[in-house]
Amino acid sequence: MLPLRDHSYTLRPPVVTVAIIVVNILVFLAMLFGDMDAIISRYALIPAKVSWNDPSALLPFVTSQFLHGGFLHIISNLWFLRIFGDNVEERLGHFLFLIFYLVCGVAGGVLQYIFNPLSSVPMVGASGAIAGVLGSYLFFFPRHRIETLIPFGVFSEVVNLPAQLILIYWFITQFFSGVGSIMAYTVGGIAFWAHVGGFVAGYILARVYSSLEGPNEAEEGELLD
Repeated sequence: MLPLRDHSYTLRPPVVTVAIIVVNILVFLAMLFGDMDAIISRYALIPAKVSWNDPSALLPFVTSQFLHGGFLHIISNLWFLRIFGDNVEERLGHFLFLIFYLVCGVAGGVLQYIFNPLSSVPMVGASGAIAGVLGSYLFFFPRHRIETLIPFGVFSEVVNLPAQLILIYWFITQFFSGVGSIMAYTVGGIAFWAHVGGFVAGYILARVYSSLEGPNEAEEGELLD
């Protein structure tokens, strides 16, 4: 299933979501036309290099969120952020959304590190942070309708599906893919546990935020369904 767009429009421009997309594109261009190996060595998250006693060695948990390994990687990540980020940003507010985004990315990186702490393979990508956006979207807007492309062999069909169906399906595939990566002990590839960690963190943080904001604000978010 490929989400195409949602049908819930925001009242405020998603300036942080747009800014994150622009920064990711600029960094990707810098990687393409600069010294990619040096950038990855310095800013990617390499679990084997993590030292919890050295704050500078922990910075890649944040900087790696803005690096990508190829065109398909960055396009798929930013596509999901474009679709789901604006509603979450409006619900949380611009500044809180930025903090939330980075925290979810760190949470995803930490979980991936836990499952493979000795790996020397660089981890790059915004997937953990964007997974956090998906997790929060599931909590805030489970009944939003998402226009989705569903392939049937050589044919395909566009249908409107509830967000909860798409996002729960996505999470289940990431979780079992993560389990499969442990069983196969693969090196490189997709950091599925970063997706799982970011998604769970996003869902939990959304629940905490909702409990703190009170019933009136919580009901306001449901008016967009």
